[in-house]
Amino acid sequence: MTERVHYELDAQGVATLTLDDPATRNALTGSDIVDQILAVFARIERDPAVRVLIVTAAGDVFSSGGNINDMQRQIGPEVGSAALRQEYRHGIQRLPLALHALEVPTIAAVNGAAIGAGCDLACMCDVRIAAEGASFAESFVKLGLIPGDGGAWFLPRLIGMARAAEMSFTGDAISAQTALDWGLVSRVVPATELLPAAHALASRIAANSPDAVRLTKRLLRESQHARLDHLLELSAAYQALAHKTPAHAEAVENFIAQRAARKAGRPSGG
Repeated sequence: MTERVHYELDAQGVATLTLDDPATRNALTGSDIVDQILAVFARIERDPAVRVLIVTAAGDVFSSGGNINDMQRQIGPEVGSAALRQEYRHGIQRLPLALHALEVPTIAAVNGAAIGAGCDLACMCDVRIAAEGASFAESFVKLGLIPGDGGAWFLPRLIGMARAAEMSFTGDAISAQTALDWGLVSRVVPATELLPAAHALASRIAANSPDAVRLTKRLLRESQHARLDHLLELSAAYQALAHKTPAHAEAVENFIAQRAARKAGRPSGG
């Protein structure tokens, strides 16, 4: 089996998944790359040591999206519409469902062009950092297609309906700077600083209570569709769990000890 993704986990609990399929410019269809990505996600879900996931790519393209050679196969009369629908449901559509449900925070480190499904992959992550030369294109209409992998759900939630419609209806690419201006990415950095910046952010996240971070991510996910009263009820339940974690007890003890130390060092009459 060709290894199309690489996985690393450092001592801080920061995992890195790197797309590496240069023959297709990291295309997400027409191969077993989705299966390999999902295998990494399953590994992460089983490993409590993982605190943050960075998704990036080798080479100068983040992902070219759909494999054009596979599209030629799909056009053929031997593949019916019903079969194509199942291909999507049991193929690439598993990716947004799995990535959206992943408990640990995810950071897309976008090193180059993120095209079609590649743009949507970045949108599926919680945070996006882009290299200065990166670009983003919701380009399905350029090929007479629609965003079949969930882009119509993710993109408007990130940049608003009007800008999502502009990107989706024209299929035109936007630069990293425009992506920053529109709120699609959190920051833009020189290419040489992309992974260091992503790791620095991941380290800041990993330094916090893993239980609190995972529960917070779940609340943020639920807030996208829940009523306020329902979210408050869920927040109360999650907070009850958080209060009983060792990380919370340790944080409270440290805070009290530091406050006592400050008082002990304060001059009399202060």
